[in-house]
Amino acid sequence: MTVVATRPVVIGGGIAGLVAAWELAMAGRRPLLLERSQAVGGPVARHILAGIELDAGAESFATGRPAVTDLLVDLGMADAIVPPAPMAAWVRHEGGSAALPAGALLGIPADPLADDVVAAIGVEAAAQAAALDARPVGALPDSLGALVEARMGRQVLRRLVDPVVGGVHAADPWLLEIDAVAPGLSSAVTTTGSLAAAVRTLRGAAAPGSAVAGIDGGMAELPRVLAERIIRHGGEIRCNAHVLGVRTTPSGQRVVLADTDGQRSLDADLVVIACAAADLLDPDVLGPAVPTISMTTPVTLVTLVLDDPRLDAAPRGTGVLVSRRVTQISAKALTHASVKWPWLADRLPSGRHVLRLSYGRGGSIATPDPATVLADASALLDIDLRPQDLIDSAVVRWPSALPQARPGHLAEVRALRAALPPGLVLIGGAVAGNGLSSIVADARTQLRAPCAPS
Repeated sequence: MTVVATRPVVIGGGIAGLVAAWELAMAGRRPLLLERSQAVGGPVARHILAGIELDAGAESFATGRPAVTDLLVDLGMADAIVPPAPMAAWVRHEGGSAALPAGALLGIPADPLADDVVAAIGVEAAAQAAALDARPVGALPDSLGALVEARMGRQVLRRLVDPVVGGVHAADPWLLEIDAVAPGLSSAVTTTGSLAAAVRTLRGAAAPGSAVAGIDGGMAELPRVLAERIIRHGGEIRCNAHVLGVRTTPSGQRVVLADTDGQRSLDADLVVIACAAADLLDPDVLGPAVPTISMTTPVTLVTLVLDDPRLDAAPRGTGVLVSRRVTQISAKALTHASVKWPWLADRLPSGRHVLRLSYGRGGSIATPDPATVLADASALLDIDLRPQDLIDSAVVRWPSALPQARPGHLAEVRALRAALPPGLVLIGGAVAGNGLSSIVADARTQLRAPCAPS
């Protein structure tokens, strides 16, 4: 059965799809959002441990670009934006542990001779980084890893950039396109004449430390508010709706789906795909770029709630990012959430702490056992955590959480979008790249034309 839809259809209820549906709803288009799972938000979700609501996925957003901040302001949530605690995160590399330099972008220092950089990589490596970066800028390499090693040397790459990129993107920096993970970095290097100056330019007036922010009560407030606004302004959200495919017809786009009403089709003049397009579109529409664009890495998040006053001292600041060369530790990152977020600390009794450990790197699906998780946390914090102090825990797996933007990614996305038929819009992490900032910015840009007054 084919039902003619008089409104746009958005496929995928993650943040990209929610932003698209909200933009359409605010433009009076009354969108229909179809989500395969039982809830919207994707990896921006929450769960309850030890009686408190905690982030089960994303716990912050980057502030280097204003996209998420602007969205929160537009949603009337400006007062809910909260900064992290003003203390450094740490890195764990093959040589030990060190505080992450305060002025850095993905671990790339804004001043390779700063005291905290010297403490992390040593005097000789810092001097080498400064000397390398003082050379004239020629043609830039394709990957982030190649750029950092060429401009600042191997120790900056191994001890600073590799742990940060591994923790944030679950990837090897040699396999990531520069501007896909650090928009504007290539042009800033060329314009300023050095990598350090480019980092300073992109960081702008940002305070030292992690250029991130959160939401009071957790990031899951964002999809909750977006969903409420979509419905308030005439949109509809259907969960447990399995979209089988999207086909181009002479009159527009046809969405084939299966839900509680059975299998049927919806014809629409606008379809926004905010999920894995390779599963929905004909291969001749997508072309050869899709296998590369669709590459993702699974992530497993383990949350621990412990009663241990020894953690009050925040032994590793807001957390630790782990180099892939540290083979004795399985985790790629640890976040001391109750230190990083004062709003969370205020909701916990004295001596209680929340730790989040992240697993999965380079396509591996990690299923850590409880003993491994506690051992990893103990090693990273340099405290022997005791099983009897563990109050609650949870394991959450996100199978396709982190897109992998390989060199050539941006050109492939441009070519793919240029080849799409009219009435079909492609958004989401697979094309926009990893991180809420990139996803939100891209979704709002792509929806600008469909939402414009006719």
